[in-house]
Amino acid sequence: MRWLIAAVVLVAVLAGLLRWRRPAWYWLSFGVTFATCRVVGRYRAVMDACGLTVPPPRWRLAIARMANRPVPEPRAPRILRLRPTRTGLVLRLGLRPGQDAFDVAASCDRLRHSFGMFGVTSREIRSGVVELRMTGYDVLRRVQMPARAERSTMRVPVALREDGDVHYRDYRTTPHALTIGATKSGKSVYQRNLVAELAAQEVALVGVDCKQGVELFPLARRFSALADNPDTAADLLDALIAHMEDVYQLIRAEQRITADTPDADIAADIWDLPDHLRPVPIVLLVDEVAELALFSTKDEEKRRDRIITALARLAQLGRAAGIYLEICGQRFGSELGKGITMLRAQLSVRTAHRVNDETSANMAFGDIAPDAALATVQIPVSVPGLAITGDASGGWSRVRTPHTSLRAAVDACNKHAHLTPELPALDAFRPVLASPAVPVAIPAPATP
Repeated sequence: MRWLIAAVVLVAVLAGLLRWRRPAWYWLSFGVTFATCRVVGRYRAVMDACGLTVPPPRWRLAIARMANRPVPEPRAPRILRLRPTRTGLVLRLGLRPGQDAFDVAASCDRLRHSFGMFGVTSREIRSGVVELRMTGYDVLRRVQMPARAERSTMRVPVALREDGDVHYRDYRTTPHALTIGATKSGKSVYQRNLVAELAAQEVALVGVDCKQGVELFPLARRFSALADNPDTAADLLDALIAHMEDVYQLIRAEQRITADTPDADIAADIWDLPDHLRPVPIVLLVDEVAELALFSTKDEEKRRDRIITALARLAQLGRAAGIYLEICGQRFGSELGKGITMLRAQLSVRTAHRVNDETSANMAFGDIAPDAALATVQIPVSVPGLAITGDASGGWSRVRTPHTSLRAAVDACNKHAHLTPELPALDAFRPVLASPAVPVAIPAPATP
């Protein structure tokens, strides 16, 4: 008997230690069993308390009255499937007649407390079927991406969502994106992680980094073109537009629109072309876009209009030519001048890290998801990398990027440097690889 008591105490201590230091291990060893028992045991009472039940049908009431039996209880949604995952539980419910998916979504916070879970999110699978994704611990406190995240052409994992699922950046579905965030909010790490994932793809990376290249030039071995000042950026964007027009001419030549050509063989973008003719897709990364829009002289104003016009043209016309935009900055709004709001309207994916004011959050989400703007201003300073992401459909979620050091990103780019394509239109902007570092003399501060 003493051995049994000692074993129980040891297991309890081990469970408490794992829950404190390794919540993921605790969930896989103990938490998933306890949570499943809580959900199954409390299900009917919780649904009744949350108002997610419907009265029994009249025919059942009539039969109970004629048979002199107790009145049937209200009916809760049917449990179609209960599946454990590495971060929580997935509960799929079949709604009863008269129930709405919005009622389930509005009760997520009450379900979280009732079932003893860390978080509960809801989404409609199809008419009459709702899926609840419940997390057993804070998956965003220490981000651990799955070892086998799915990757495909122009679709890469970049962050972990609050429901434990992986957040992907799919360029073929949503071609252009806007990422904003204050200093030290994790915006650079997000961009670094994106470049490290794209480095293994058959894609050309083109960068514009007006901070004299301190963010993107360390990754130069994997970039086909780079610009480190507004003047070079203007010429680079013009070269990209010329490349885009050449690609459109190629697509026109390969459309083969005749009466006997099947619809599936008519080319409308580069993905409809044969493999041997398809141009390599291009991802344009712009760091600190405000530096391209600011000006102080007439000449700089002309250059600014030229740059913003080129970016707007690429955002409107570049998708079919395989050109995708990733625009990053601390602020992005109408105060940057004419053409900015037109450019923002073409950027479907919005990702906002911690911002310093509510106006910056409204710049990203005010026109698509006002609730996301409120969640953005609540991101704490102590959690760098935490962000709100959404798209033009109005849906949004919290995500956090795994910490990717600059050294890790450089190693990934160097490893896949052989995949860097050569684009004749951009040869003039191909980065020159640095020779071994030579000590640079830094002037001493002036003495009084």
